[in-house]
Amino acid sequence: MNVLKLSAPAKINYRLDVIRKRPDNYHDLRMVMQRIALHDEIEISLSGPPGIRVSCSREGVPSGPANIAWRAAEAIVSRTSKETGVDIHITKNIPVAAGLGGGSSDAATVMMGLNTLLGLHLPDLELMSMGLELGADVPFFIFGKTALAEGIGERLTEIEGVPHAWLVLVNPNIHVSTAWVYQNLQLTKDKVVATLPKFSNRISDICSILLNDLEPVTIGRYPVIGEIKEMLREKGAAGVLMSGSGPTVFAVFENENDAQKCHAEISGLSSWFSVVTHTI
Repeated sequence: MNVLKLSAPAKINYRLDVIRKRPDNYHDLRMVMQRIALHDEIEISLSGPPGIRVSCSREGVPSGPANIAWRAAEAIVSRTSKETGVDIHITKNIPVAAGLGGGSSDAATVMMGLNTLLGLHLPDLELMSMGLELGADVPFFIFGKTALAEGIGERLTEIEGVPHAWLVLVNPNIHVSTAWVYQNLQLTKDKVVATLPKFSNRISDICSILLNDLEPVTIGRYPVIGEIKEMLREKGAAGVLMSGSGPTVFAVFENENDAQKCHAEISGLSSWFSVVTHTI
């Protein structure tokens, strides 16, 4: 087997608590992270002259070390003595710099795919440790389950009983810098976080925890995000929240029909990116 075609799913955050700023200038977080069906498509092949080559369907995506997928491939290839070429093609469906973890998911998928293609048999825990060197969200995508993420995102605990949900995602085609958001977050003291409920497969369980400490920062700079949230509420969403550092907003629905109806009503209003998807 010299070729693998894989899906790299996006994620949303049902909860994002920023607890404190650490001495290393990172932040301690508590997040509830959920993979969704919206995904990039990754094709990895072992062929050609030695070296790592990355191509992408979207213009402007770097092909060398500036691309996190390239660095993920390098991390795995460095573990083998085999002389091989690695060609990676990414078909981007997840918006870039959108709070959906697309780059981190691509990196995780490349690591797992090359681990298989090269027959390295590295355990997931080792891959997760390697992935953390690339980005805080990478271990979550290797973990592959709905999770409580703590620390900078590296301490992962599976959460059971989280219901399947239909989602409408709306992105106003703004690129938000995660670093900028954290730099402008005002923390006056350590946050005391509320206890998370035990999930029992009800949509109301999700809606009861929806909170994102980064929202006020991003909405303060881009008020349109708040306008999108209000619009989605008016269309009958059970809950609405910005994901990650934004700007993507997701709306939670119990069934596909309601999600599709909402999407049909908003998709013609502007040139915003919008899609109906669901949790996985």
